[in-house]
Amino acid sequence: MEEYVYVNGKKLRRGYTTGTCATAASVAAVSMILNQELEERITVRTASGVTVTMTVHAPSFDGLTATAAIQKDGGDDADATHGILIYATVTLLPDQTEIEIDGGQGVGRVTQKGLANPVGMAAINPTPRKMIAQSVRELIGPECGAKVLIFVPEGEEIAKLTYNSRLGILGGISILGTTGIVNPMSEDAWKAAITVELSMLRNNGHSSVILAPGNYGEAFATEQLGIPKAHIVNMSNFVGHVLKEVQRLGFTKVLMVGHMGKLVKVAAGTMSTHSKDSDGRIETLVANLALMGAPLDMLQQVDACITTEAAAVIIKDYGYEGVYQVLADKIKMKTERLLKFKKPAVTIEVVLFGSEDGYLASTKPLEEIKEEWT
Repeated sequence: MEEYVYVNGKKLRRGYTTGTCATAASVAAVSMILNQELEERITVRTASGVTVTMTVHAPSFDGLTATAAIQKDGGDDADATHGILIYATVTLLPDQTEIEIDGGQGVGRVTQKGLANPVGMAAINPTPRKMIAQSVRELIGPECGAKVLIFVPEGEEIAKLTYNSRLGILGGISILGTTGIVNPMSEDAWKAAITVELSMLRNNGHSSVILAPGNYGEAFATEQLGIPKAHIVNMSNFVGHVLKEVQRLGFTKVLMVGHMGKLVKVAAGTMSTHSKDSDGRIETLVANLALMGAPLDMLQQVDACITTEAAAVIIKDYGYEGVYQVLADKIKMKTERLLKFKKPAVTIEVVLFGSEDGYLASTKPLEEIKEEWT
């Protein structure tokens, strides 16, 4: 992997996610057990397939147990976790084959439904869990088990600088990362990169585009709708900006595919969906459920939810899944209205999904959308 990228002529250094650091620490610990010697440097593969070599801190081993730490390096896109040590203690279990992964000191615990992990589980997201398990398994083989404990001594204090408590993750940070690599980009540079991607599609003769607000949206579009990834543009949180760029460049059709937790904000007219700019998800759900005549006790339960996934359980229990169609139609209306005063006219369709229930609603029958866009 190239260590640097160039953004607007500036040379910026890439970094690594907490998930990659946890994986590297786990691999270093296993290597020390197997080789019975200290490790100073360790090489691992990230979730995106990139091979990286990292320095091992505080290595120690004793028989079938070892501990190692990797320093989190956010590159030139540093966040609150930059510079902290991510530790792994691994114990090999020759009498079993299961690999157990848990979080210790400074790794948050999930206390609310609707997140990537169930209530009670350590906040080590699915992709880092998968990479830790795969990397450990490659070293120990199929006939041995292992217990992996990820801990971050500074994690509880650092978590106060994150949104974890608002998401119902208490006691520490989350171990995150869908690709394993942190690519440095300022917000302006990020927007510019999206415009370049849109321009390339338009210059190649496309008058329609699929927009997703993140990796989950891309995955749903490709895996559930069968849309080629090359036709999808990740608009991140910049909904309004990207839609205006779409119109400026001459696109006339848009399909927005996104997780309920992100696009519900657009139903309220919010066109910048980052949590630092807005968070009216639950309020928007409550308002629209109230307009549908939902009972007060249900509205109070939804209002107490931290995530839309938690709210979805209540909505399902009370039989108000029709709210998703209302919201999809409002997203279409609000986004088309944003562009109505300029040319060309842009038609926007919407597909909403949830982590647990999958497809929720769309502004056209799903089969029609698949036929039109694949």
